[in-house]
Amino acid sequence: MSQRRDFIKKAALGTIGVSTILSCKNLTEKEGDTAGKEVVKSQKKPVIISTWNHGLPANEETWEALKNGKPVLDAIETGMKIPEADPKVRSVGYGGFPDREGKVTLDACIMDHNSDCGSVSFLQGIKHPISVAKKVLQNTPHVMLSGQGALQFALSEGFTEENLLTAEAEKDWKKWVEESKYKPVINIENHDTISMLVVDNDGNISGACTTSGAAWKMHGRVGDSPIIGAGLFLDNEVGAAAATGLGEAVIRTAGSAMVVELMRQGKSPFEACKEIVERIYNKHKNHKDMEYLQVGFIAVNKNGEHAGYSLRSGFNYAVYDEDNGNRMEDAQFKMSWDN
Repeated sequence: MSQRRDFIKKAALGTIGVSTILSCKNLTEKEGDTAGKEVVKSQKKPVIISTWNHGLPANEETWEALKNGKPVLDAIETGMKIPEADPKVRSVGYGGFPDREGKVTLDACIMDHNSDCGSVSFLQGIKHPISVAKKVLQNTPHVMLSGQGALQFALSEGFTEENLLTAEAEKDWKKWVEESKYKPVINIENHDTISMLVVDNDGNISGACTTSGAAWKMHGRVGDSPIIGAGLFLDNEVGAAAATGLGEAVIRTAGSAMVVELMRQGKSPFEACKEIVERIYNKHKNHKDMEYLQVGFIAVNKNGEHAGYSLRSGFNYAVYDEDNGNRMEDAQFKMSWDN
């Protein structure tokens, strides 16, 4: 958690929320680029890569499921349900920070190597949106269901509606309403989306995202996580990418799809992530969001080579492979927070 705390800075929180807003302090550009050249990662399969520290237990469950012969999407679902059910993970599922109205709203998507995908957005009352997204993929002709329609579908598939606002999250929300009145708030602990990419034993690629989105967001806001091409994208002939950070910035640039497209053109996962982060920076350097903007990507190619890169320091991701087991890796970055 120490690495996570290094990333938790005083936040400028309003409609964006703690999942993307960090410090408004001065920055030093390009510090992360001095860390050295890209390291070529293990190409041995399978490989699992997922965002943030809560990716460690998610990776563990997914790995065990794969080893026990579960289909890849079932294995991913098993892993992603761990942070979704953990009230200590304040940006995913049960226990996640609510929106301005005190309602926990969830987004998730999942995609397989055939480019079949399922997604839910603005889903309320269902603890495991990743499971509902998988059912959308398997049991409907659609890619995305949203809001009340997503809830109706979930209930028809046997899911149980329940209250996802924990006492701790409700307390934080009431404090935010009392003290900030929709104005910036400081000293709120930051977490973020969990995204997962998997290259299986056969070299096939699948992925998923799940989140409770930005804290204190406007009711009805949807970020990049459930949007195929923004929060997640893959092409089984090339590779996969997933995003974390300010969803609006990722949506504006179709971030994950662009990372995959650069890998199609021959760039490594590191080079592709870095180029899209640079593109986001150039488009946002004079934007109103820039003072609190953070975006990071993870990517893996068909050979199992993987990497991460972020705009600002502090982004890390979990990797699991046969040779080195389950561990955290720090992403290189363009800018450092000035302490």
